[in-house]
Amino acid sequence: MTTLHFTKGHGTGNDFVLFADPDGQIDLTPDQIAAIADRHFGVGGDGVIRAVKSRNLADGADALAEDDGAEWFMDYYNADGSIAEMCGNGIRVFARFLFDNGLAELAPGDTMAIGTRAGVRDLQRNHTGFQVDLGRWQLDGGEPLVRAKNLPVARPGLGISVGNPHVVVALASDDELQSADLTYIPVLDPPAPNGANVEFVVPSDPLVKDGVGQIRMRVHERGVGETLSCGTGAAAAALATRHWAGSGAPNQWKVEVPGGTVGVRMFPTEDGEHVSLSGPAELVYEGTLTI
Repeated sequence: MTTLHFTKGHGTGNDFVLFADPDGQIDLTPDQIAAIADRHFGVGGDGVIRAVKSRNLADGADALAEDDGAEWFMDYYNADGSIAEMCGNGIRVFARFLFDNGLAELAPGDTMAIGTRAGVRDLQRNHTGFQVDLGRWQLDGGEPLVRAKNLPVARPGLGISVGNPHVVVALASDDELQSADLTYIPVLDPPAPNGANVEFVVPSDPLVKDGVGQIRMRVHERGVGETLSCGTGAAAAALATRHWAGSGAPNQWKVEVPGGTVGVRMFPTEDGEHVSLSGPAELVYEGTLTI
Protein backbone atom coordinates (compact mmCIF):
# COMPACT_ATOMS: atom_id res chain seq x y z
CA MET A 1 0.00 0.00 0.00
CA THR A 2 1.11 3.56 -0.78
CA THR A 3 0.41 6.65 1.31
CA LEU A 4 -0.19 9.58 -1.00
CA HIS A 5 0.01 13.17 0.20
CA PHE A 6 -2.15 15.24 -2.15
CA THR A 7 -3.34 18.78 -2.75
CA LYS A 8 -6.71 19.77 -4.21
CA GLY A 9 -6.69 22.76 -6.56
CA HIS A 10 -8.75 24.38 -9.29
CA GLY A 11 -8.67 26.92 -12.10
CA THR A 12 -12.10 28.56 -12.57
CA GLY A 13 -13.76 25.47 -11.12
CA ASN A 14 -11.84 22.95 -13.26
CA ASP A 15 -10.50 20.90 -10.33
CA PHE A 16 -7.55 18.58 -9.90
CA VAL A 17 -5.87 16.29 -7.40
CA LEU A 18 -2.12 16.97 -7.41
CA PHE A 19 0.80 15.14 -5.82
CA ALA A 20 4.58 15.41 -5.94
CA ASP A 21 6.63 12.43 -7.09
CA PRO A 22 9.93 14.01 -8.19
CA ASP A 23 11.76 10.70 -8.61
CA GLY A 24 8.93 9.00 -10.54
CA GLN A 25 8.47 6.20 -8.02
CA ILE A 26 4.66 6.25 -7.68
CA ASP A 27 3.09 4.43 -10.62
CA LEU A 28 -0.70 4.58 -10.27
CA THR A 29 -2.94 2.43 -12.46
CA PRO A 30 -5.85 3.93 -14.44
CA ASP A 31 -8.27 2.32 -11.96
CA GLN A 32 -6.47 3.92 -9.01
CA ILE A 33 -6.50 7.32 -10.73
CA ALA A 34 -10.22 6.98 -11.45
CA ALA A 35 -10.84 6.02 -7.81
CA ILE A 36 -8.99 9.14 -6.58
CA ALA A 37 -10.97 11.36 -8.98
CA ASP A 38 -14.33 9.80 -8.04
CA ARG A 39 -16.52 12.51 -6.49
CA HIS A 40 -18.46 10.12 -4.27
CA PHE A 41 -15.88 7.60 -3.08
CA GLY A 42 -12.59 9.46 -3.66
CA VAL A 43 -11.20 12.97 -3.36
CA GLY A 44 -12.99 14.10 -6.51
CA GLY A 45 -11.67 16.01 -9.49
CA ASP A 46 -11.72 16.50 -13.24
CA GLY A 47 -8.16 15.21 -13.40
CA VAL A 48 -5.17 13.89 -11.46
CA ILE A 49 -1.75 15.53 -11.88
CA ARG A 50 1.61 14.09 -10.85
CA ALA A 51 4.56 16.48 -10.51
CA VAL A 52 7.59 14.50 -11.65
CA LYS A 53 11.08 15.55 -12.75
CA SER A 54 11.30 15.26 -16.53
CA ARG A 55 14.52 13.25 -16.29
CA ASN A 56 12.68 10.52 -14.35
CA LEU A 57 9.89 9.92 -16.86
CA ALA A 58 10.07 8.41 -20.35
CA ASP A 59 7.80 11.13 -21.76
CA GLY A 60 10.03 13.71 -20.11
CA ALA A 61 12.95 12.85 -22.40
CA ASP A 62 11.16 14.52 -25.31
CA ALA A 63 10.51 17.60 -23.18
CA LEU A 64 14.18 17.90 -22.22
CA ALA A 65 15.22 17.40 -25.83
CA GLU A 66 12.95 20.31 -26.77
CA ASP A 67 14.04 22.55 -23.86
CA ASP A 68 16.63 21.45 -21.30
CA GLY A 69 15.11 23.96 -18.87
CA ALA A 70 11.90 21.91 -18.57
CA GLU A 71 12.86 20.45 -15.20
CA TRP A 72 9.29 19.51 -14.22
CA PHE A 73 6.80 17.43 -16.19
CA MET A 74 3.02 17.70 -15.76
CA ASP A 75 1.94 14.04 -15.79
CA TYR A 76 -1.78 14.59 -16.42
CA TYR A 77 -4.66 12.09 -16.34
CA ASN A 78 -8.38 12.52 -16.97
CA ALA A 79 -10.90 11.56 -14.31
CA ASP A 80 -11.47 8.15 -15.93
CA GLY A 81 -7.75 7.33 -15.70
CA SER A 82 -6.99 7.97 -19.36
CA ILE A 83 -3.95 9.99 -20.40
CA ALA A 84 -4.37 13.53 -21.72
CA GLU A 85 -1.88 15.51 -23.77
CA MET A 86 -2.47 18.90 -22.20
CA CYS A 87 -4.68 20.89 -19.83
CA GLY A 88 -4.68 24.70 -19.85
CA ASN A 89 -6.27 25.15 -16.43
CA GLY A 90 -4.31 22.20 -15.06
CA ILE A 91 -0.92 23.61 -15.99
CA ARG A 92 -1.65 26.88 -14.16
CA VAL A 93 -2.71 24.97 -11.04
CA PHE A 94 0.36 22.75 -11.47
CA ALA A 95 2.56 25.85 -11.43
CA ARG A 96 0.84 27.18 -8.30
CA PHE A 97 1.41 23.78 -6.66
CA LEU A 98 5.14 23.84 -7.50
CA PHE A 99 5.66 27.38 -6.24
CA ASP A 100 3.59 27.12 -3.06
CA ASN A 101 5.41 23.91 -2.09
CA GLY A 102 8.86 25.35 -2.72
CA LEU A 103 9.56 23.00 -5.62
CA ALA A 104 10.19 25.83 -8.10
CA GLU A 105 10.60 29.61 -8.18
CA LEU A 106 9.32 32.14 -10.68
CA ALA A 107 10.12 35.81 -10.30
CA PRO A 108 7.82 38.41 -11.92
CA GLY A 109 8.71 38.71 -15.59
CA ASP A 110 10.53 35.36 -15.70
CA THR A 111 9.36 32.37 -17.72
CA MET A 112 9.18 28.75 -16.59
CA ALA A 113 9.28 25.83 -19.02
CA ILE A 114 7.02 22.88 -18.14
CA GLY A 115 7.04 19.54 -19.91
CA THR A 116 3.73 18.07 -21.14
CA ARG A 117 2.77 15.34 -23.58
CA ALA A 118 1.88 18.11 -26.05
CA GLY A 119 5.39 19.56 -25.78
CA VAL A 120 7.05 22.15 -23.57
CA ARG A 121 4.83 25.01 -22.46
CA ASP A 122 6.13 28.37 -21.18
CA LEU A 123 4.41 29.96 -18.21
CA GLN A 124 4.56 33.37 -16.53
CA ARG A 125 2.88 35.06 -13.58
CA ASN A 126 0.42 37.85 -14.37
CA HIS A 127 -2.19 39.95 -12.59
CA THR A 128 -4.89 37.26 -12.93
CA GLY A 129 -2.67 34.44 -11.71
CA PHE A 130 -0.69 32.76 -14.48
CA GLN A 131 -0.43 32.95 -18.25
CA VAL A 132 0.66 29.96 -20.33
CA ASP A 133 1.72 29.90 -23.96
CA LEU A 134 -0.22 26.96 -25.40
CA GLY A 135 1.99 26.97 -28.50
CA ARG A 136 1.00 26.78 -32.14
CA TRP A 137 -2.61 26.00 -32.87
CA GLN A 138 -4.07 24.55 -36.05
CA LEU A 139 -7.34 23.79 -37.74
CA ASP A 140 -7.47 20.03 -37.30
CA GLY A 141 -10.38 17.60 -37.33
CA GLY A 142 -12.49 19.03 -40.15
CA GLU A 143 -16.07 20.16 -39.66
CA PRO A 144 -17.95 17.21 -38.16
CA LEU A 145 -21.65 17.34 -37.39
CA VAL A 146 -22.29 17.43 -33.65
CA ARG A 147 -25.36 16.04 -31.94
CA ALA A 148 -26.04 16.88 -28.29
CA LYS A 149 -28.98 15.87 -26.11
CA ASN A 150 -31.73 18.54 -26.02
CA LEU A 151 -30.39 20.28 -29.12
CA PRO A 152 -32.93 19.16 -31.75
CA VAL A 153 -30.75 19.62 -34.84
CA ALA A 154 -27.18 18.49 -35.47
CA ARG A 155 -24.81 21.46 -35.72
CA PRO A 156 -21.58 21.83 -37.69
CA GLY A 157 -18.45 21.94 -35.57
CA LEU A 158 -14.93 23.16 -36.25
CA GLY A 159 -11.97 20.97 -35.36
CA ILE A 160 -9.09 22.80 -33.66
CA SER A 161 -5.94 21.46 -32.00
CA VAL A 162 -4.11 23.34 -29.27
CA GLY A 163 -2.02 20.33 -28.35
CA ASN A 164 -5.16 18.30 -27.69
CA PRO A 165 -8.24 17.86 -29.91
CA HIS A 166 -11.33 20.09 -29.78
CA VAL A 167 -14.52 20.54 -31.77
CA VAL A 168 -16.22 23.91 -31.33
CA VAL A 169 -19.93 24.42 -32.03
CA ALA A 170 -21.65 27.81 -32.40
CA LEU A 171 -25.13 28.17 -30.90
CA ALA A 172 -27.67 30.90 -31.50
CA SER A 173 -28.69 31.87 -27.98
CA ASP A 174 -28.13 31.50 -24.26
CA ASP A 175 -31.28 29.39 -24.12
CA GLU A 176 -29.73 26.85 -26.49
CA LEU A 177 -26.50 26.92 -24.49
CA GLN A 178 -28.33 26.21 -21.24
CA SER A 179 -30.63 23.55 -22.70
CA ALA A 180 -27.82 21.27 -23.93
CA ASP A 181 -27.53 18.24 -21.65
CA LEU A 182 -23.80 17.63 -21.44
CA THR A 183 -24.10 14.75 -19.01
CA TYR A 184 -24.34 12.79 -22.28
CA ILE A 185 -21.33 12.56 -24.60
CA PRO A 186 -21.90 14.66 -27.75
CA VAL A 187 -21.85 12.53 -30.90
CA LEU A 188 -19.46 13.54 -33.69
CA ASP A 189 -20.07 12.53 -37.29
CA PRO A 190 -17.52 11.48 -38.41
CA PRO A 191 -16.09 10.54 -35.01
CA ALA A 192 -12.72 11.87 -33.89
CA PRO A 193 -10.12 9.04 -33.96
CA ASN A 194 -8.93 9.74 -30.39
CA GLY A 195 -12.04 11.50 -29.11
CA ALA A 196 -12.29 15.25 -28.61
CA ASN A 197 -13.35 17.90 -26.16
CA VAL A 198 -16.53 19.55 -27.44
CA GLU A 199 -17.21 23.24 -26.77
CA PHE A 200 -20.57 24.98 -27.26
CA VAL A 201 -20.25 28.72 -27.74
CA VAL A 202 -22.53 31.76 -27.82
CA PRO A 203 -21.16 35.21 -28.77
CA SER A 204 -21.86 38.09 -26.43
CA ASP A 205 -23.76 41.15 -27.61
CA PRO A 206 -21.78 43.08 -28.62
CA LEU A 207 -19.19 40.52 -29.73
CA VAL A 208 -16.35 43.01 -29.29
CA LYS A 209 -16.11 45.55 -26.47
CA ASP A 210 -13.12 47.88 -26.07
CA GLY A 211 -11.19 45.81 -28.59
CA VAL A 212 -11.72 42.51 -26.73
CA GLY A 213 -13.89 39.68 -28.05
CA GLN A 214 -16.42 38.17 -25.64
CA ILE A 215 -18.04 34.73 -25.70
CA ARG A 216 -19.76 32.30 -23.33
CA MET A 217 -18.95 28.59 -23.35
CA ARG A 218 -19.85 25.19 -21.95
CA VAL A 219 -17.76 22.09 -22.54
CA HIS A 220 -17.87 18.32 -22.45
CA GLU A 221 -14.33 17.10 -21.78
CA ARG A 222 -13.11 13.84 -23.23
CA GLY A 223 -12.70 11.28 -20.44
CA VAL A 224 -14.38 13.50 -17.85
CA GLY A 225 -17.82 14.85 -18.78
CA GLU A 226 -19.07 18.41 -18.40
CA THR A 227 -16.66 20.58 -16.43
CA LEU A 228 -17.00 24.09 -15.03
CA SER A 229 -14.12 25.23 -17.21
CA CYS A 230 -11.62 23.99 -19.80
CA GLY A 231 -8.57 26.11 -20.50
CA THR A 232 -7.56 24.64 -23.84
CA GLY A 233 -11.27 24.55 -24.71
CA ALA A 234 -11.57 28.29 -24.03
CA ALA A 235 -8.61 28.88 -26.34
CA ALA A 236 -10.17 26.68 -29.04
CA ALA A 237 -13.54 28.44 -28.64
CA ALA A 238 -11.96 31.88 -29.03
CA LEU A 239 -9.95 30.73 -32.06
CA ALA A 240 -13.05 29.27 -33.70
CA THR A 241 -15.11 32.41 -33.06
CA ARG A 242 -12.37 34.59 -34.53
CA HIS A 243 -12.24 32.26 -37.55
CA TRP A 244 -15.99 32.58 -38.09
CA ALA A 245 -15.99 36.35 -37.50
CA GLY A 246 -13.44 36.90 -40.28
CA SER A 247 -10.93 39.65 -40.89
CA GLY A 248 -10.99 42.43 -38.36
CA ALA A 249 -11.83 40.14 -35.45
CA PRO A 250 -9.64 40.83 -32.40
CA ASN A 251 -6.74 38.73 -31.13
CA GLN A 252 -7.70 39.15 -27.49
CA TRP A 253 -10.73 37.41 -25.98
CA LYS A 254 -12.59 37.07 -22.73
CA VAL A 255 -14.23 33.65 -22.32
CA GLU A 256 -16.96 33.21 -19.72
CA VAL A 257 -17.34 29.66 -18.43
CA PRO A 258 -19.60 28.36 -15.64
CA GLY A 259 -16.66 28.57 -13.19
CA GLY A 260 -15.52 32.09 -14.00
CA THR A 261 -13.64 33.94 -16.73
CA VAL A 262 -10.35 33.30 -18.52
CA GLY A 263 -8.41 35.34 -21.05
CA VAL A 264 -7.16 34.17 -24.45
CA ARG A 265 -4.66 35.98 -26.67
CA MET A 266 -3.31 35.13 -30.14
CA PHE A 267 0.13 36.44 -31.14
CA PRO A 268 2.69 35.90 -33.90
CA THR A 269 5.99 34.04 -33.38
CA GLU A 270 8.78 32.84 -35.66
CA ASP A 271 7.20 29.39 -35.97
CA GLY A 272 3.63 30.60 -36.54
CA GLU A 273 0.78 32.02 -34.51
CA HIS A 274 0.58 30.97 -30.87
CA VAL A 275 -2.31 31.21 -28.43
CA SER A 276 -2.02 31.93 -24.70
CA LEU A 277 -4.37 31.39 -21.78
CA SER A 278 -4.50 33.40 -18.57
CA GLY A 279 -6.53 33.03 -15.41
CA PRO A 280 -6.52 32.21 -11.70
CA ALA A 281 -5.12 29.09 -10.05
CA GLU A 282 -6.10 28.20 -6.48
CA LEU A 283 -5.06 25.50 -4.02
CA VAL A 284 -7.93 24.50 -1.76
CA TYR A 285 -6.76 21.87 0.75
CA GLU A 286 -4.30 19.07 1.47
CA GLY A 287 -4.75 15.52 2.71
CA THR A 288 -3.43 11.97 2.62
CA LEU A 289 -4.74 8.84 0.96
CA THR A 290 -3.85 5.19 1.32
CA ILE A 291 -3.75 3.56 -2.09
